[in-house]
Amino acid sequence: MRPAVVSFVGLALTSAASIASAQKAAAPPPSPGLEYLGSMRVQTGTRTVVENGPQGTRTIVQIVGGRFEGPRLKASVQIPAGDWITNRADGSYRLDVRLTLKTDDGALILVTYNGIGQTTSAGASLRAAPLFETGDSRYTWLTKLQAVAVGERVGTDVKYNVYALK
Repeated sequence: MRPAVVSFVGLALTSAASIASAQKAAAPPPSPGLEYLGSMRVQTGTRTVVENGPQGTRTIVQIVGGRFEGPRLKASVQIPAGDWITNRADGSYRLDVRLTLKTDDGALILVTYNGIGQTTSAGASLRAAPLFETGDSRYTWLTKLQAVAVGERVGTDVKYNVYALK
């Protein structure tokens, strides 16, 4: 009978170790780091609404100007630029933005991003994932990163804080 007890205790300890190991393995991985790239402010202009299309109501918002200011990037928003918004059934909306930045030293950078907006009492809460494209060697570092942006719209002014995922 003694060997059976020893086997049972050994089995219980092995099971406990396996459960603890599984719980430890199930712990979430660490969150990615963020590097601040800068703030982008844009002013919006006219809105064109295409109602009740097959994918919902669409709103095309003209971007009429703006500025990106950060430690490594200073640029003005060029026109034409715009946001092709899809209004969703849950009341939120999908952002689809395309704009060009002209840096203070003359480089052109295409910025595209998708995101989600939600109406607030002040305007809108915005979350986006910008991507950058340029052939200018001074700014190719931008083309190798994925950014995230957290912003808001108040009236016709939109402001984002933009970060690179590390």
